[in-house]
Amino acid sequence: MADITAAAVKDLREKSGAGMMDCKKALTETNGDMTAAMDWLRTKGLAAAAKKSSRTAAEGLVGIEVSGTKGAAVEVNSETDFVAKNVQFQTFVRDVTSVALELGDSIETIKAAQLGDKTVEEILTNNIATIGENQTIRRAKRLEVTSGAVVPYVHNAAAAGLGKIGVLVALESEAGADVLEPLGKQLAMHIAAAFPLALNEDGLDPEIIERERAIATEKAAESGKPADIVAKMVEGSIAKYRKENALVSQLLVMDGKTKISDVVANAAKAAGKPIVLKDYVRFQLGEGIEKEVSDFAAEVAAASGVPQAVA
Repeated sequence: MADITAAAVKDLREKSGAGMMDCKKALTETNGDMTAAMDWLRTKGLAAAAKKSSRTAAEGLVGIEVSGTKGAAVEVNSETDFVAKNVQFQTFVRDVTSVALELGDSIETIKAAQLGDKTVEEILTNNIATIGENQTIRRAKRLEVTSGAVVPYVHNAAAAGLGKIGVLVALESEAGADVLEPLGKQLAMHIAAAFPLALNEDGLDPEIIERERAIATEKAAESGKPADIVAKMVEGSIAKYRKENALVSQLLVMDGKTKISDVVANAAKAAGKPIVLKDYVRFQLGEGIEKEVSDFAAEVAAASGVPQAVA
């Protein structure tokens, strides 16, 4: 029997897109012959993932799960919305969310975790082959409080705990669930609609602030006002941007006048116990992914070898 090296397994994995254990088994079954191992993977439907891995996956599902004082959100992408209705895919997203709830945010750790007799990554590779679309575990986030509640919300849920927008709200408090659950739900619905960029102003990305400053400076300069007035206009624009995009300073979408920090303070006063909005997560399916725009007619023409007419 040929000695199967880690380098050979890595090489086959890169060529096939199949999982590490599948590649090792393929090389073992074919006595280390790389070509035969690739054929072995193809017969098992495992090398199909290689071609699919280059295709844009911007659909799929966001999974949300809470247990005790912990909660996790995960985004798993597919190429088409149709796959989100597939029971196999939905089960996988739920399983990955459960793994994130237990192990945390690291995608590599999640992929390496065991689910039955396979790793998450091996199951993902198999799903790509059997479902027929590229799929990726894009991101994960776990929240935890010492005492209090992590409250979940899924907007337009496709199934229990699954949807296109998932939110978690972490509330640190000794108040009871009768206070924290409705407060968390109200805040989560606001977050889903208002899309804050950070919990507070200090958490806003400096690069985003500088980009906004450049835009504000250009706009203010067009006013033709003196430099000192332009500077004040820019700072005013940045201050407004910070308030509008930090969660605690946003106005509650339900009434348009109460700051989120005041919503929490009012709930704490009514409960007679401190409540701290510790953190939140908002995952919206596909946000930030640049989707490919394909010309179906051009693809068909290219495949058939028929040149397209020039308009």
